Amino acid sequence: MTWTLPNILTVLRLIAAPGVAIMFLYFARPLADWFALVLFVVAAVTDFFDGYLARAWKQESKIGAMLDPIADKAMVVIALMVITGFSGMDPWFLLPATVIMFREVFVSGLREYLGDTAGLLKVTNLAKWKTTAQMFAIAILFSTGALRYHAIKAPAFETYASASWWIGVVLLWIAAALTFVTGMDYFRKAMPYLK
Repeated sequence: MTWTLPNILTVLRLIAAPGVAIMFLYFARPLADWFALVLFVVAAVTDFFDGYLARAWKQESKIGAMLDPIADKAMVVIALMVITGFSGMDPWFLLPATVIMFREVFVSGLREYLGDTAGLLKVTNLAKWKTTAQMFAIAILFSTGALRYHAIKAPAFETYASASWWIGVVLLWIAAALTFVTGMDYFRKAMPYLK
């Protein structure tokens, strides 16, 4: 692997994915929530820059193209698992989170099965919007956890926490809808090769 800046950013994002969960092992809340939020947002921003820089500097690579979606999926799946834990299995959150996680695993399986022909499952513009919606929703939901803990000392924060929770959940449902649509599109494209 060539250690270009885009590849380094992708690898750092891949390493940051479990770091989001680890924050809750080593720090008490709300500090863990804030650290997880900052780590998640910084990693999400690198998702834009690694691809942009790779194209702009003509440093696109097979390893980068392979690691980038893995890093995205790891960030999203681990973050959703953490939020599921502190949301108390809220069904408004759990259903779209399940759709997102199922699709991510399913599409990864399709790509694995298709091997050399997986190029037909290239990332579409709608899939990029899907990832953006997922990242925004998760970031807002992480901020909810932090705000809820501040509400213990300042009840006014509960209003903000409640509002951010519902904004995050609505965004998550939008992300789940985009996730479902892109998953079905990839499945449709893969159908002729599934024998």
